[in-house]
Amino acid sequence: MTEANTAAAARELIAFRIGEQEFCVDIMAVREIRGWTPATPLPRAPGFMKGVINLRGAVLPIIDLGARFGLRTSEPTARHVIMVAHVGGRMVGLLVDAVSDIIQLTDEAMQPTPDVASEQVKSFVKGLFAMDGRLISLIELDRIIPETEAEAA
Repeated sequence: MTEANTAAAARELIAFRIGEQEFCVDIMAVREIRGWTPATPLPRAPGFMKGVINLRGAVLPIIDLGARFGLRTSEPTARHVIMVAHVGGRMVGLLVDAVSDIIQLTDEAMQPTPDVASEQVKSFVKGLFAMDGRLISLIELDRIIPETEAEAA
């Protein structure tokens, strides 16, 4: 592979933390990163929905990614951040503990999700990157919102 081809295959990713685990998403999906803003809860919303915020006149749903991944529900503080991202054709806010890094990796560096992982894990995790002693899961953002919620929004 030529150097030009390698550079073309590299992708930029935003790494973030939820608890002690590190994840990443394609940087092209993220529109902005903001500090935590208290969300207005919605009645009968799924447990991973923190509510909605007013983002420059637009109502933005906030998804607690830790709860969505089945890890834990976050009690947001001023240290938490919201990544405003384009998911499934619309904008949503993704609540995470912290954004840690912008990384460049090639698809060749990505390892497949292990076969022992459940189908639900495989639906969120597209692959894994081993980097500097860290293991970072690449998240498939289009799978974050269940189809019924995506259709209702």
